[in-house]
Amino acid sequence: MLPETTIVIAAYNEEKRLPDTLKRIREYLAATGHHAEVVVVDDGSTDNTASLVQALSENMQGLRLISYPVNRGKGYALRKGVLSSQGSLVLVTDADLSTPIEELETLRPHLFSHGHHIAIGSRALPLSEIVEAQPRWRRGMSRLFNRIVKALVLDDFKDTQCGFKLFTGEVARSLFHKARIDRFAYDVEILALAKHHGYRVAEVPIKWKNSTASRVRPVLDSLQMLADLVKIRLGATSVKQAAAKASIESA
Repeated sequence: MLPETTIVIAAYNEEKRLPDTLKRIREYLAATGHHAEVVVVDDGSTDNTASLVQALSENMQGLRLISYPVNRGKGYALRKGVLSSQGSLVLVTDADLSTPIEELETLRPHLFSHGHHIAIGSRALPLSEIVEAQPRWRRGMSRLFNRIVKALVLDDFKDTQCGFKLFTGEVARSLFHKARIDRFAYDVEILALAKHHGYRVAEVPIKWKNSTASRVRPVLDSLQMLADLVKIRLGATSVKQAAAKASIESA
């Protein structure tokens, strides 16, 4: 029997946080009766992340590991996990559960009752509940990044970078198959692809708590994200030009 939901977690050196995260997910699934699989993608960790997940899988039904030796980035890891998914729904979430797993119940109705293909958690809406905010410098970086996203790629969303996103399985596997961004700007690419293909996206206020053990490197990752946004913009421009050319030729 195929799972209703696949939960995908990208993990890089997460041996300390994963046990609690997986415990919370296991308890949530048991309490709600959801039939789900949990896919942890070990993104070239140098600690015991992979062996830890293997050990935990012996006592957690539906938990499986994807592992490879070299760190490739969060976008690459999630792509590997999503493309291996079997669920009719696919949730991508962070290894620290900054957004509690229970918020899946907040996103699900937007796919089942409201007809959306994707529901993304947002920290920037009036009803969002920020239990513990990011440091001021991180909030400043996020605001600047959002302005650049709106200027270069798309201006449809208040918060593209919250790591809690729910897709119908078919749409998730289609979008991640097309995606090429390997690191933190993967969210923007996925949403840009969704818009291009006409998928309906709901931005939903969620509960969120900052994790002090962030993997973000302020300077290097900011430069990488800026470069990736330029790639996304150039890719979108090329697609539009090709579509316009095809339209003219068929006229």
